[in-house]
Amino acid sequence: MDYPIWDLAMGGGMLMALVAVPHVIVAHFAVGGGLLIAVTETLAVRRNDPELRELAKRSSLVLILISTVYGAISGVGIWVVAGLISPGAISSLIHNYVWGWAIEWVFFILEIVAALVYYGTWDKISKKAHLMVGWLYFVGAYGSLVVINGIITYQLTPGKWLESHAFWDGFFNPTYWPATLLRTGIAVMMAAAFMIFPAAKSREAGSRLVRYIGGWLVAGSLISYVGYRWWETQLGETTRALFLGESPTLATLAATRSFTLWALAAALVLGIVFLMIVPRSVKAIVPGVLVMVAAFAFFGGWERLREGSRKPFLIHSYQFSNGLLVEDIERINSMGLQAYTGWMTIEGSQDPVVVGHQVFKRQCSACHTLGGYQSITKVLPTFREMVDVAANDPPGSGAVAYQVGCASCHSDTAYEEMVEFMPGPEEMQEDPEMVLDLLSGMITGTLDQLRDMGQAYVDADRTVQFDTQTTAYPMMPPFVGNDEDLEALAAFLGTLTHDGGSPISMGGGR
Repeated sequence: MDYPIWDLAMGGGMLMALVAVPHVIVAHFAVGGGLLIAVTETLAVRRNDPELRELAKRSSLVLILISTVYGAISGVGIWVVAGLISPGAISSLIHNYVWGWAIEWVFFILEIVAALVYYGTWDKISKKAHLMVGWLYFVGAYGSLVVINGIITYQLTPGKWLESHAFWDGFFNPTYWPATLLRTGIAVMMAAAFMIFPAAKSREAGSRLVRYIGGWLVAGSLISYVGYRWWETQLGETTRALFLGESPTLATLAATRSFTLWALAAALVLGIVFLMIVPRSVKAIVPGVLVMVAAFAFFGGWERLREGSRKPFLIHSYQFSNGLLVEDIERINSMGLQAYTGWMTIEGSQDPVVVGHQVFKRQCSACHTLGGYQSITKVLPTFREMVDVAANDPPGSGAVAYQVGCASCHSDTAYEEMVEFMPGPEEMQEDPEMVLDLLSGMITGTLDQLRDMGQAYVDADRTVQFDTQTTAYPMMPPFVGNDEDLEALAAFLGTLTHDGGSPISMGGGR
């Protein structure tokens, strides 16, 4: 089944990031906080340490307010947003893992009920019974993590599932155990970060408790590092090539990896200095905030890296980022995208630009917006940029303009080679329509190349992960559709090279 597109000016991916990143930070605090609070109270009871027990009590309030309230609400928000921007992917996840989600919901109910009982029964039931409730909370929270982790990691490394489509083959995929270790470390880091200030609040034992939290942060950081390195080794070569090596396919993803590791190093160093060496420094608030920001930055960076590493798929080698299935390529190429979707021709317009806009929404808008995040207009060269490339005035500026406006699509063609095929700047100024025709031809040629790329997916062995590095555009799905769909999309994209007006009057602006 195909679904209409929810068109967002900011892009669905950006909205998902805004909703998901804060949620996963809080959700992992819910897991790590459950462990840290349960251990803290257990130690307090055994050692008869009232300050340590008071820390567990204060932290449980933070857990209730942040995790149980915001975490639950934002979790629902993720389902709503994901269902609107990627309904096909959500459908696939539910059909393949409905019982996994059911198990996770059972754990989640246990987690919520235990959290409320735990906080509401301080000094009202025996310490032994209260500890049991705290450990039940952790079991529910951690059980939720390990189940969701299996479903999330299967999207990136489905492994044997591609051949068998069996529940457990997808669940225990190549990155399941590394990601479980990594997320366990992250959960401990998030818990320690959130509990810095409850620990610092104690007047009599503040430094001792802050050092105690610092030990947890350091441990979580080291576990996270080991888990990350293990996770990275279990990725397929085609995935690692996106962000590793001398010439990574996606430079932005390589930068994300670098940012992620530096943020982890910063969290570790700041934790040692501010929490363990000079614990009283967190009384000034700023040092504690710096530790928190570094920890959150590491986790956010890894989530960005993990999501980006799936390109061009939602479920690797099975479903593309635009929701189309690999197995449907031939059928859609034969019948046409408009016949396949049905909803594209509801308005009945025959204008190829209007139809092309609908094709753009279906094929491209999952990753590209018109003028916002991942703007498609920034990829398409304008008349002014074409003139700048050809004129090369002052000397050297042409190569810069080519690198900015053209190299992303013509990575296999050097600036000097491209200039030989281009008309001169004077010729462009005298005949701007010729430039538009040239741009249209370039767009059509690229779309033809993207459609031809689909045949590699059709011919590939679908029981193993596809090597996207063998394609011309490893980070992009192929164009899928018939000649009419392709021509319509080319017509629409052609209007974006000059904002629908004269390229000379627009001066190359967007």
